[in-house]
Amino acid sequence: MDKDEKKTPQGIYKYYENNPDSADEKIFGRVTYPDRRGFLKGAGLATMAAVLGGAIPFHRNMPAGIIPAAFAEGLDDVMIEGKDGLTVLNDRPMNAETPPHLLNDDITPTRHHFIRNNGIPPTEVDAEAWTLTIDGLVDKPMTLSIADLRKNFEVVEQQLVVECGGNGRAFFDPKAKGNQWTYGAVACSKWTGVRLADVLKAAGVKEGAVYTAHYGADKHLSGQEGKLAISRGLPMAKAMSGENLIAFEQNGEPLHPMNGAPLRLVVPGWPGSCSQKWLTRIQVRDQVHDGPKMTGTAYRVPNRPVAPGEKVATEDFDIIERMPVKSLITSPQTNSEVSGSEVMVRGHAWSGDRKVDKVQLSIDFGATWMDAELADPANVAAWQTFSAKVMFPQAGYYEVWAKATDDAGVSQPFAIAWNPKGYLNNTFHRIALVVKG
Repeated sequence: MDKDEKKTPQGIYKYYENNPDSADEKIFGRVTYPDRRGFLKGAGLATMAAVLGGAIPFHRNMPAGIIPAAFAEGLDDVMIEGKDGLTVLNDRPMNAETPPHLLNDDITPTRHHFIRNNGIPPTEVDAEAWTLTIDGLVDKPMTLSIADLRKNFEVVEQQLVVECGGNGRAFFDPKAKGNQWTYGAVACSKWTGVRLADVLKAAGVKEGAVYTAHYGADKHLSGQEGKLAISRGLPMAKAMSGENLIAFEQNGEPLHPMNGAPLRLVVPGWPGSCSQKWLTRIQVRDQVHDGPKMTGTAYRVPNRPVAPGEKVATEDFDIIERMPVKSLITSPQTNSEVSGSEVMVRGHAWSGDRKVDKVQLSIDFGATWMDAELADPANVAAWQTFSAKVMFPQAGYYEVWAKATDDAGVSQPFAIAWNPKGYLNNTFHRIALVVKG
């Protein structure tokens, strides 16, 4: 093994990106079989155990070419004003994700809500003077202040999941361009606002309406006046569903500046890019909206399964709508050492605009599964909390895997359904634990 192959876990991760089978063999002495199952030679197993801090009781079940979960993360906490513990992926525009253990709350605190920006947020914001225009294919175009929204429409409070369409992109092979989100571009805060549908009904949507178009006050990274950073929209059927909010509060307080203050859309169950921040205008159109990040391949996936690395023609991409079924283990924190044979495992599961039916856990690399206790959602489009007491048969290194199944019978897959833009990764979540006797 050369010196480049003897690096820290992050070096191992890079090595696995390039050639996972070779990494298995050269780093840990793994013998790979055609069915993608294998075992570790004595020397390789000893090496891995030394790195991980303990024996691996179920090592014979480990799929070949998979990086141990202990090596798959290495996030460094950074401080952002009003935020706590987020990991910055990009500072222009600002994008930051939340480590899974900081998402353990049923309601995500504002300080732990991820940041996904496309442009430069407005710096001078006066909530009292802020207005929202509703126009286009409507009977009564309106310009409303936040006070008008509060006065003229029913104010509701809902726990709603917001997730970036690229959450999980970091695990694609070949790599996809864009922010390399791991698991933390998701949150379920409590949002206060008025229903988007109520406002559209008040404006009187005309016959022939096809799509909404959303506009915000953030500027394009170029700084060019009038150039939009992002402007996405919704089909009218989705726009008129009752769970979408025009929100002015998050967790009982004004919105955080990085999360769209003073006014934003919250469109749960669809890519977070539909939830326009710093909202200033909603236009009703007679065609599918063609604003920035609505055309080409942005927030689109191929209309058929494709092989990893396959080139796909632009006309063969479809707009992403509902997000897939997913789960996230939030406790214990990955790479933890735990004492005793029994550990409480906890997390959340969600599935676009569906309800999750069950969550299952595995500690033997998917050979067997156990059912977790699953709570009902607080309301439509909120995530659901799961928990289970997990028994470990002996001391050593374990991975806890989580798999959710929604009420349409759709489960999370083991392998990524690769696509060129790195969207919609909903594979099992894995955490690493070392159990001490």
